[in-house]
Amino acid sequence: MGKHAVEANFDGLVGPTHNYAGLSWGNVASKSNVHSVSNPREAALQGLAKMKLLADRGYVQGILPPHERPHIPTLRSLGFSGTDTQVLERAAKTSPSILAAVSSASSMWTANAATVSPSADTSDHRVHFTPANLSAKFHRSIEHTVTGRALKAIFADEGYFTHHPALPSVSHFGDEGAANHTRLCGRYGEPGVELFVFGQVAFNEQAPAPKKYPARQTLEASEAIARLHGLKSENVVFAQQNPAAIDSGVFHNDVIAVGNGSTLFYHDMAFLDEEKVLADIRSRLTGAELEAVRVSADEVPLEDAVASYLFNSQLLNTPDGMLLAVPGECREVASVSRYLDELVKAGGPITAVEVFDVKQSMRNGGGPACLRLRVVLDDDELKAMHRGVLLTDPLYDRLTTWVEAHYRDQLSQEDLGDPMLLEEVRKALDELTGILGLGSIYDFQL
Repeated sequence: MGKHAVEANFDGLVGPTHNYAGLSWGNVASKSNVHSVSNPREAALQGLAKMKLLADRGYVQGILPPHERPHIPTLRSLGFSGTDTQVLERAAKTSPSILAAVSSASSMWTANAATVSPSADTSDHRVHFTPANLSAKFHRSIEHTVTGRALKAIFADEGYFTHHPALPSVSHFGDEGAANHTRLCGRYGEPGVELFVFGQVAFNEQAPAPKKYPARQTLEASEAIARLHGLKSENVVFAQQNPAAIDSGVFHNDVIAVGNGSTLFYHDMAFLDEEKVLADIRSRLTGAELEAVRVSADEVPLEDAVASYLFNSQLLNTPDGMLLAVPGECREVASVSRYLDELVKAGGPITAVEVFDVKQSMRNGGGPACLRLRVVLDDDELKAMHRGVLLTDPLYDRLTTWVEAHYRDQLSQEDLGDPMLLEEVRKALDELTGILGLGSIYDFQL
């Protein structure tokens, strides 16, 4: 029998430049709210409230810090020069689209931060982390350096944790992290099945691929991470996402499927070869039988699944079965709300549904599942990690006060060029690393 282990959720704290720039082609929600005025303070407080609710129920809840935005080093690398203020002003005047990209607060969606393999699955019995290169989108491709620093600061003990650099930042190895990866198992501390979902085979132009929107994750990237993490072939399944789903706005697999324990909750349009994917999982899963909860297009049309982010929800263990934590939008779409009522009555593994208000995140294209990175840790690993980022009542109070002191309640695209905003962000983040005990992880601190 494996060691006792828990699945910790590490949510991304929403950054002070949370704004609606509509930067992600293929993310329908992001595009539909482009250039609206955002409320960074409300977004951060909504995220903290979600974390607090789960921490209060006994789940291990950690925090990943936001990134420095606007990111002046990236602007300098693109030829903008002078003082930091001059760099910002010149970018705002001549290249507002680039300024918007380097001001994105998309690091809040930590499902994209990295791929994590627990020690029960890896050959060296350590927890492995690979930050996602996010090469499909410029505004996200600049994240992995600081993400890697934050993960190393939190999981520093080399006796328990192994950190890999991001894969080469080219389309052939496009990697979107845990948004296209989930783990199924009997118990968290026992070997499981790591399900890697890809959108295309980069080195085979004849392979099926979406036609309208880009496939962000490649098979080649998923295979590379499995090798780096020392995963055995009998513990890995590679599955192709349905290209038609990607072309309908399902830019990541976590928009159409979510798994926890031995339960896989998914739409019938999720996979290109559904039967093979399920058979492969069943043949590899030990210690439990796969419980596949399939939602048909007749029950929930694909466009309703995308609009509501039904599957971009969190599946959480409770003493009475699994809780499905959904965004409020799921109760605003008739077919989805009706399905959820029937799901609870069905007597399956999902026994409860609870609504979370993450509207500020949803308007930018991310639901509850986007906001968290899942890390399975046994008791020794939990003790070995830096515990200053684990949410407690005092930390929640400090962070709430911190947000209210430093975040604006309105932010427009025009505000991104304000030198005062950069000063506010750096002051806030410098204070935050002290609160969380992370040391120097930002470029302006080094």
